[in-house]
Amino acid sequence: MKIAIIGVGNLGLSIAKGLLSSNITSSLYLTKRHINSLEGLKSDKKVIITNDNGEAISNSDVIIFAVQPNHLAAVLRKNMQFITPKHTLISTITGFSIEKIEGIIGDKNSVIRAMPNTAIAVGKSMTCICSNEKAQLKLNTAIKIFDLLGTTLVIPEKQMQAATVVCASGIAFWMRLIRATTQAAIQLGFDAKEAQQLAMHTAEGAASLLIKTGNHPEQEIDKVTTPKGCTIEGLNEMEHQGLSSSLIRGMVTSFEKIDGIKKRT
Repeated sequence: MKIAIIGVGNLGLSIAKGLLSSNITSSLYLTKRHINSLEGLKSDKKVIITNDNGEAISNSDVIIFAVQPNHLAAVLRKNMQFITPKHTLISTITGFSIEKIEGIIGDKNSVIRAMPNTAIAVGKSMTCICSNEKAQLKLNTAIKIFDLLGTTLVIPEKQMQAATVVCASGIAFWMRLIRATTQAAIQLGFDAKEAQQLAMHTAEGAASLLIKTGNHPEQEIDKVTTPKGCTIEGLNEMEHQGLSSSLIRGMVTSFEKIDGIKKRT
């Protein structure tokens, strides 16, 4: 599979690293305005680095757009001549609908929206995808790509804004929770390295338990809470201080922020 990533910033670079580790691509074009930061990927024979988006699109079958939201329209307009019906177009752009993409390039192309997160670099992304009618037969291509890089869920486009918050922004939210756990562990006597190790692997274990068992979180919580015990005491104090409420409010605020982005793009 010949793949191009247009706009290799943080997310694009994560996708590139994931693709290279999976061996799914026979060639991988990476484009960026200033390509010096991509020098480290030149050692891979499959990688072609360029600042010419047209070249990358012309020589690839699957085009993944990972540019900033306010740049996508200009990138599409400038490179329309290189986009043909043979291409599978995958946009990772927050707040940029399929309708807006079709408004620029027309409705004869296969357009897929994907919302991965940066865990794609280690093959652990939770990626949500949706598509236009033309891309229905090519959805399996996107699923194949993103399943190799984590877990994929096909959803209606109307849910993509929420998926952006839960999955893409969600990485940052979980990182902050792990950081807070690390800080608490330091206060309780562990050194910084030990504290982070304890926090990271405990978080991984909690998620793995739910993935493997399919249980609701409260079922697993019940297994470690005893009457008048330290766990329930700690959980109740966290709730008194607004843990769940703060997390929910933060996610809703992020959701509302995307509305602002959509109106500007």
